[in-house]
Amino acid sequence: MDLSRRHLLAGIGTLALTGAAPLVIQPAAAQDVSVDALHKAGPLGDQMLGSANAPVTIVEYASVTCPHCATFHQETYPTLKSKYIDTGKVRLIFREFPTAPAPVAIAGFMLARCSGDRYFPLLDALFGQQRNWAQDPYNGFLRIARQAGFTQESFDTCLKDEKLANAIQEVAQRGNTEFQVESTPTFFINGKKYVGALSVAELEKILEPLLKSS
Repeated sequence: MDLSRRHLLAGIGTLALTGAAPLVIQPAAAQDVSVDALHKAGPLGDQMLGSANAPVTIVEYASVTCPHCATFHQETYPTLKSKYIDTGKVRLIFREFPTAPAPVAIAGFMLARCSGDRYFPLLDALFGQQRNWAQDPYNGFLRIARQAGFTQESFDTCLKDEKLANAIQEVAQRGNTEFQVESTPTFFINGKKYVGALSVAELEKILEPLLKSS
C-alpha cells in the first residue's frame, strides 16, 4: 500500500516505524480480566458513547485499517447505537488498536483524536470509506479531514504529533499485555471477551440476557 505524500509525511512514517515502540502481539494467556482495570482509561482518556449509568458496557478495540472492523461499523454498529446506546442501555468505550499497515492506522486515529468532538463522526467516515482511501491514504484522509473542519496546515500538524502517536500505541500495547487483545475487532461486554465482527443477531443474543437481568 502506497502511503503517498512521503509516507503520510516524514513525521508519521518515521514515528510509526521507529519512534514509537512497535506493538508486539503476544499469545493470549489464561487470565481473568478485571472489569475495574478494563474500564480504567488510558493516556489519552477514553472515547465513549452512551450513559455512564448504562447496565451494559462494551469496550471495543479496533483498527481503521481492519476490514472486519469496517464491516462491524457499517452493518452492526448502526443498530447498536440506535437500539442500545441512544436508549441508555449500553455504554460504548472505543479504543485504538492500530494494525498493519501501522503508519496508516496510527495516522487515521491521530486525525480522529485531533478532531475533538467529531471523533466518532470522523471514525464512522474512516470505516465507511475504507475501500476508497485504502489505495491513497494521504489524500483519502485529507478529503475526510477537510469535511471535519481540518485545513491542510492542521491536518499536517496533527500527523506530526509524536506524543499523540506514541499514546495511541500505548493504548494498543496495554490492550494486548493486560487484556490479551490479539486481533481486531475485539469486544469486552461487561468484562467478557468476544473476538470478531459480531453480527446484529449475535450482538442481540449477548445483550438481551444482560439487560433482562439488570
